[in-house]
Amino acid sequence: MGNFSNQQEAKKEAKEREKLTRETIAKYFLDLSKLVFTAIVLGGLTPIFTGEPINANWEFVLVGVISTICFAVFGYRILKK
Repeated sequence: MGNFSNQQEAKKEAKEREKLTRETIAKYFLDLSKLVFTAIVLGGLTPIFTGEPINANWEFVLVGVISTICFAVFGYRILKK
C-alpha cells in the first residue's frame, strides 16, 4: 500500500508543478502584453500630447495594439488550459 500512495503523491506533485509552470508562462505573456501596450501604443501616441506632427506613428500604434491583443489572448489560453 505504501508504493501506491507514493505513486499518487508523485502524480499530485507533477500536476502541481505543471500548473505552476502554466501559470508562470501565462503571467509572462500577460505582462508582456502590458509592456507592449505601454511602450509602443502609449509611446506612439506621445506626439499628440506634445503637439508634434504624427505621420508614421499610427502604424506603430496599430502594430502595438495587435501585438498587445495577441499576447493577452495567448496568455489567457495558456492559463485557461
